[in-house]
Amino acid sequence: MNREIFRKYDIRGIADTDLDNDTVSKLGFVLGRMAEGGVLAIGRDCRPSGIRLRDQLAKGASAAGCSVLDLGEQTTPMTYFAAHTLKPDITVMITGSHNPAEYNGFKTMKGLHTLWGEDITAIRNQVIAADEVIFPKTEMKQVSIREQYMDRLRSEFAPPVSLKVAVDAGNGTGGDCAVNLLTQLGHRVVPLFCEPDGSFPNHHPDPTVVSNLKDLQKTVITEKCDLGIAFDGDADRLGIVDEKGQVIFGDRILCVLAEALLADNPGATVISEVKASSVFFSQVKSLGGRALMFPTGHSIIKEGMHRENALLAGEMSGHIFFRDRYYGYDDALYAALRFLEIAERAEAPVSSLTAHLPPVMATPEIREECEDSLKFVLVEKVKQLLLKQNYSVNDTDGVRVEFQNGWGLLRASNTQPVLVMRFEAGTIDQLKEYEEKIRTILHTAREDL
Repeated sequence: MNREIFRKYDIRGIADTDLDNDTVSKLGFVLGRMAEGGVLAIGRDCRPSGIRLRDQLAKGASAAGCSVLDLGEQTTPMTYFAAHTLKPDITVMITGSHNPAEYNGFKTMKGLHTLWGEDITAIRNQVIAADEVIFPKTEMKQVSIREQYMDRLRSEFAPPVSLKVAVDAGNGTGGDCAVNLLTQLGHRVVPLFCEPDGSFPNHHPDPTVVSNLKDLQKTVITEKCDLGIAFDGDADRLGIVDEKGQVIFGDRILCVLAEALLADNPGATVISEVKASSVFFSQVKSLGGRALMFPTGHSIIKEGMHRENALLAGEMSGHIFFRDRYYGYDDALYAALRFLEIAERAEAPVSSLTAHLPPVMATPEIREECEDSLKFVLVEKVKQLLLKQNYSVNDTDGVRVEFQNGWGLLRASNTQPVLVMRFEAGTIDQLKEYEEKIRTILHTAREDL
């Protein structure tokens, strides 16, 4: 068994090799024991390996004495919705999220608590220690919550000023639901790659990578759309393109949402993470809100929202969490509807929603492959080298270093064998200077290994 599949926020690996039948059935058995003879519910995205993984997971859970609900093929937010409405003891979403097609994985909840960190470490240890299990015949009850979920979203949003919206689902699981709901709400929808296909034949379903948005940008311009919306593979993250075909990055999406939220909820707390622009934090404070910086990670942010009584949170990656009028989990379709609601009320081009924000030079997320066994070691070495040079360092998550007119970030991804960098500055020359500085120190750290 590859122990590296047990990551900080989920369990994830290459489906055909890392997630073999023995490992997954034992995982199901361990999760089933956590349910203590209760109910375990399983949703899955559109990847072909999902059916096999569901069957093995259900086999293990049945051996532990659980009743198993098969929620079918659906988005991650629908599975979260099932946890809130059906109230199973354990909820599992089988998804590879934005990873390549050969990957898959498991996001798990006990009650309404997302299992992460030490919870996943404990699960790993129990899977390793599990003896051979005698598996009885597996029985699964088919339950669909799609219409209940759609009804919940339809009920909140009044008939809109009709907008023309291009939707790129990247052949992930959320396309059909998004197109149907937006059409029912009166929008004119131009669908793009909205047929679920777990091989992702058109482009990788990751809206944080600008190259994945080029078809959406072109469609928005040629079809004269008001905006474009992109979803990742399991529809818990979104990207937005304005009417000019310009990408609105995650922290600026959050600025737009926060401005509207604070108008209705003065003084509210809004959370973002270490990759977010300094513009976000200053903007929330200038509007009378309380802005908090958290480590990257949907599990940490969800827990932090409840602890800090925050009404809104978001990440650069497009995870947007609403506790205002909603449940507090990351739902890209719900966040898209809130953004559309703001655009409708503005009665102005979508680009105008961010036009007042201070201009800065910033990179998107820069991702570089790095072995899982080395990535955290390298980040720590870079931190120590920066401290020796008397830089101001924020180590909330990785290393965020303050420069004279901007900042740079280096952190280890918790879900992929990747180092993540991002930079922000007042000018393009400063941006290049800050990136070169961090890359030089990273090179030195590698040589010291």
